[in-house]
Amino acid sequence: MVVLRIRNVHKRKYALICLCIAGFIMYRYLGMPGRGRRMSRKVGLCANTSQFTLEGEPFRIIGGSIHYFRVPRAYWRDRLMKMKACGINTLTTYVPWNLHQPERGVFNFQTQLDLEAYISLAAEMELWVILRPGPYISSELDLGGLPSWLLQDSSMRLRTTYPGFIQAVNTFFDKLIPKLVPLQFKKGGPIIAVQVENEYGSFGKDQSYMLFIKEALQSRGISELLLTSDKHNTLKSGGVDGALRTVKLQKLNQRNIQELTAIQPNNPTMVMDYWTGWYDIWGELHHVLPPEDMVSTVREVLRRGMSVNLYMFHGGSSFGFMSGALADPSYRALVPSYDYDAPLSESGEYTSKYHLLRDLLSRYKNTGGSDSLPDMPVLHYREAYEPAIMYQHLSLWDALSFTEGPFKSAKPVNMENLPVNNRNGQSYGYTLYETIITRGGLLQSGDNVRDRALVFVDRSYIGLFKRRSLELAVPDGKGRRTLSLLVENCGRVHQGRELDKQRKGLVGDILLNNIPLRDFTIYSLDMKPSFIDSLYQAPWKSLSETPSFPGFFMGRLFAYGYPSDTFVKLPGWEKGVVFINGFNLGRYWSIGPQQTLYLPGPFLNSGINQVIVFEEQEGDFKVHFEDEADLGMAADIQ
Repeated sequence: MVVLRIRNVHKRKYALICLCIAGFIMYRYLGMPGRGRRMSRKVGLCANTSQFTLEGEPFRIIGGSIHYFRVPRAYWRDRLMKMKACGINTLTTYVPWNLHQPERGVFNFQTQLDLEAYISLAAEMELWVILRPGPYISSELDLGGLPSWLLQDSSMRLRTTYPGFIQAVNTFFDKLIPKLVPLQFKKGGPIIAVQVENEYGSFGKDQSYMLFIKEALQSRGISELLLTSDKHNTLKSGGVDGALRTVKLQKLNQRNIQELTAIQPNNPTMVMDYWTGWYDIWGELHHVLPPEDMVSTVREVLRRGMSVNLYMFHGGSSFGFMSGALADPSYRALVPSYDYDAPLSESGEYTSKYHLLRDLLSRYKNTGGSDSLPDMPVLHYREAYEPAIMYQHLSLWDALSFTEGPFKSAKPVNMENLPVNNRNGQSYGYTLYETIITRGGLLQSGDNVRDRALVFVDRSYIGLFKRRSLELAVPDGKGRRTLSLLVENCGRVHQGRELDKQRKGLVGDILLNNIPLRDFTIYSLDMKPSFIDSLYQAPWKSLSETPSFPGFFMGRLFAYGYPSDTFVKLPGWEKGVVFINGFNLGRYWSIGPQQTLYLPGPFLNSGINQVIVFEEQEGDFKVHFEDEADLGMAADIQ
């Protein structure tokens, strides 16, 4: 009897264990993200009536955009939990081709760019996903997310069926799409829809292009609902048969919605990008949208029964040289902060927009399957560290031996066509062009400097070329002298019809007394981590009272215990780039509006951290660390 009782106890234990395992499998694979609700996963998201259905049940998309490439991987979970706690049910993200394929044949889907891990985390957070894989995404990224090596082809026509572009897209999609297919709704994953390209209606150079992109997605296994997304006045020209059209806007205008419903009268209406704020431009003010304006628009969208995606819900940072630029009406570069005045700040802080939005969305039942929203996660601690005193200096000229090159050329060569990076050209940063002159006179750029050049004679600064200053006086002197132009790529235009013309560096002749300069020595200063790391071997000198510019300055930040978020501030410095432990945090520029660079705690080590500043013209030799962001004087978006 005792033996029999023991066996029965074991049987009950085994049965309980098996039941738990079966329950977990059903929860994990059949119910996500719908709180364990079983779904057959055969139909997916449908747009055949005036309301979306998901597996046959009415469904409203309440989405928010968070870009994995703009958020430290260590904070992905935190940001998605905050999204979930606000009442969002769908995550949207772009996929940046330029970051995933920095060179031909070289692909990166690791660590910060592990898209599969990001989507899987969204599923774990019980969020659906709308994926926007491009290939062009805009997103205020350099060249709209397209890789700069495409511009090596002098005949390149981006975003068309030009053979060189099509071949490159096919190669990228061959790597990207197979990673996404298993993560689709019908395969048990969270992806319920996929966007075809982005805002093609405002570009629209090739009528067959959108059909090509649509078929490129479907032929590789994308089987979920397809979407396109355009502004109201380009909805018709930006669409493609078989894909639901959605609209982008900031102010809800009845006429704009009518235009959308007129084009597709028997389909759901969705605002694919409701802009919660805006991006910032160097030399202008910090753009903000009043919280009441944002929430009242979202409230009205929902009252009308429409679906919506908040762009951005959390903007994050365009670290390094990621930021794009505008061409119209004149060239203007974007700042590295992508705070966007979004409901979650650049560093993941709750804003008044977040609280108002959470209160609004708590009244909608389909945001997660229960009557109450999850608790708001605790905020991360921020710290004002002791300033880093710069104690070593390395002149630009002493750093040149650590670059790839130099290269000799009779004529100037633009960045993208330099024989660097396995012959993929230079994507970002600075390029130094040097040649010998024997007289002074008038130096003319002919608008061939892209985008900004510091000019030196025998390493002494004589002036600046930028987009509107096309002439410069070169002082007279005896004998042979070295003329140097340090040209900065301030960011390629991210939208509009000028994409094909975004080559950087010197893109044509520079004239001295109307005679083209010849016989250049060219140095590539792309400032990649490998270059910054190599500077450990450079001949650094103790910082004197009058160091030369441009130059690199080194100091140390001490972070004891578990490092916290902080904000880098550089009063007294003019213009340059900040590197923390070799990582490019982004540009700073005294003209603002942005005054601080966000430095996430996960980028720091406990103990000593290396701080390197590349400064072009003037430095204070001290780097400050604040516990608050300063994005500059604010102005309401008009």
